[in-house]
Amino acid sequence: MYVKLENINKYFGEVRASRDVCFGIGRGVLAALLGPSGSGKTTILRMIAGLETPDSGDIFIDGVRVNDVAPGRRGIGFVFQNYALFRYMTVFDNIAFGLSVQKEPADAIRRRVLELLALIGMGGMEKRWPAQLSGGQKQRVAFARALAPNPKLLLLDEPFAAIDAKVRRELRAWLRDMIHRLGVTGIFVTHDQDDAVETADEIIVTNNGRIEQKGSPQTLYKAPATPFVTTFIGNSSPLENYRRLKGFDYGPGASAAVRPEFVKIYTAGDGILYENSVEDALVEDTAFRGTHLEVSLKIKNMILPARYSLEKAPIASGDRVKALVYRLYAFDGDNVLLLDNSNLDIHDDRNRYSI
Repeated sequence: MYVKLENINKYFGEVRASRDVCFGIGRGVLAALLGPSGSGKTTILRMIAGLETPDSGDIFIDGVRVNDVAPGRRGIGFVFQNYALFRYMTVFDNIAFGLSVQKEPADAIRRRVLELLALIGMGGMEKRWPAQLSGGQKQRVAFARALAPNPKLLLLDEPFAAIDAKVRRELRAWLRDMIHRLGVTGIFVTHDQDDAVETADEIIVTNNGRIEQKGSPQTLYKAPATPFVTTFIGNSSPLENYRRLKGFDYGPGASAAVRPEFVKIYTAGDGILYENSVEDALVEDTAFRGTHLEVSLKIKNMILPARYSLEKAPIASGDRVKALVYRLYAFDGDNVLLLDNSNLDIHDDRNRYSI
């Protein structure tokens, strides 16, 4: 592993910000530290950067223990949430700053800055001032400045937080492509799961100072390891006493979570394949999402999420419909079990696509 944390603990007074944190990140991987506010993700990033010191445990970068290595000697590039560009320096001088501090020759600095401007798609803008740039352009300059000294590792603190939605989507793809082309290892902090899922190769989910799960976006979505990950990733709704639902009178514990894609809505005239598992449901709310409706259904005093195609008959709040819950995640303490409705043979392809 290129970056490795072993049994890291960090206290701020009586608050334990990191609890036996252990994980590794391979060379050239772009990883996201994802979690809610106060979950410990930024503390982890700052300890890797050397801006905070762990109270116990070890941090390794490229096989070297760096606990006692000064931040400036760790070979790290850091991109701050607010860009931290120097207002009274041009784009060129902002990008060149780290190289100038290292007293690199002027010709080498110019070549490197122009190379990076081309890389970030801002060739010809070297004489502009930060005030003349858009939010997305400022962030790209901040990336280029961090990359200028050829760091071993690039760390980014909420890199998309101050950018509007359209530019944010573009920057996600751009950052991922840039990291892979350069072969740099990158770690970024975010509380936005869309940022993590659409950008990162691997996601490390933090909660209350702990690492809940590490894996690819697909793994975390399809196979969440803990109840927290199940409800944090995706648009899941928690359920109590899920055994009230038809076809789920088995399984561990009493708590569960349901994702929208696990619920099928039927309206008048729809053919229903599994009538013995269909529930009476009330449409509590709908939200237009461009390609579909997000629907909140009330079933036996439980609120479940669902998706509804715009090509079907319109539905609205207050409508009575039928609903089939064919899958859910059941919780057994800290464990998660994927349960299928016992009345359905959803492993039969013919039935799966008939639901």
